[in-house]
Amino acid sequence: MATKHILIVPGDGIGQEVTAEGKKVLDRIAAKFGHTFTYDHALVGHAAIEATGDPLPAETLEKMHKADAVLFGAVGHPKYDNDPKAKVRPEQGLLKMRKELGLYANLRPIKLFDELLEASSIKPEILRGADILFFRELTGDIYFGEKGRKNNGDTAYDIAEYSRFEVERIARKAFEAARTRRKKLCSVDKANVIETSRLWREVIQQIAPEYPDVEVEHQFVDATAMLLIKDPKRFDVVVTANLFGDILTDEASQIAGSMGMLASASIGDGTGVYEPIHGSAHDITGKGVANPLASILSAALLLDISFGMKEESEAVIAAVDKVLKAGYRTGDIADSKTAKDKILGTTAMGDQVLAQL
Repeated sequence: MATKHILIVPGDGIGQEVTAEGKKVLDRIAAKFGHTFTYDHALVGHAAIEATGDPLPAETLEKMHKADAVLFGAVGHPKYDNDPKAKVRPEQGLLKMRKELGLYANLRPIKLFDELLEASSIKPEILRGADILFFRELTGDIYFGEKGRKNNGDTAYDIAEYSRFEVERIARKAFEAARTRRKKLCSVDKANVIETSRLWREVIQQIAPEYPDVEVEHQFVDATAMLLIKDPKRFDVVVTANLFGDILTDEASQIAGSMGMLASASIGDGTGVYEPIHGSAHDITGKGVANPLASILSAALLLDISFGMKEESEAVIAAVDKVLKAGYRTGDIADSKTAKDKILGTTAMGDQVLAQL
């Protein structure tokens, strides 16, 4: 039995809807396994800007530091997408959160449930058996480097920077993870062109001898983008920089059938943050059709990584698998073979997972 404090940060758009289902699953796990989970809530992103003028209010950050883990939703709003000159943006809260909490490693498991083979646009025979764990560096690259305009605003620049320390700390986490899986690590860079990538490859090569049991492969990012679609089963653990990881993991969502199926964990020196990768999806906000399974699977990651509750985490994943085996789908993962009465909304899908728990 354990007592843990979880901060729920729904954020914007469908983040509000899917985190509610993730919390319901955590409540059921607590009851089933005799744990006590306490909760608090906080604002971030557009919701926080509307309420306080700040995308990451000091109160939210303080609550994050005090929590044992954070279940996060999404940030973003179309009004900012259409206004590139906006000085305050929801995404600033996300970047600041990563920096202030020391969240330098983003883990994204890309694991295909067999029942969703037909949901992907990739041929089933190519997909079957794919199981990839991405490590995306979170606190460096052009997202955090100097940026600005010059020449009367007609020229823009974003400076990418990485230190040896930043590369080494995430590389070690990726090597350690590879040791628990198929002992294969693919490091993705663009070392033929970019200086930060040359440092990246240099660091990986220097520490690889410390992990003689792990097979190391180096791939350029453009080749990796092609191979993820051509032969996803060749990959086990993939480690890469912030920008490349952002793009490649969204591409890899097609392996899982939908972005609505992909969970993530952002970890580092303090409180871990767990969130679906699908974003705020304002086009479906409020319609009750968002897929909650990525948030529920993020809750499973939270249980495993932050709380060390492996059995509880596996129970959640098994429940999701049983729901899919029973034929239930949300709209984003339904196909022509899905019975109409098995296509569920957000709450109903969450309830099916609860029933299996």
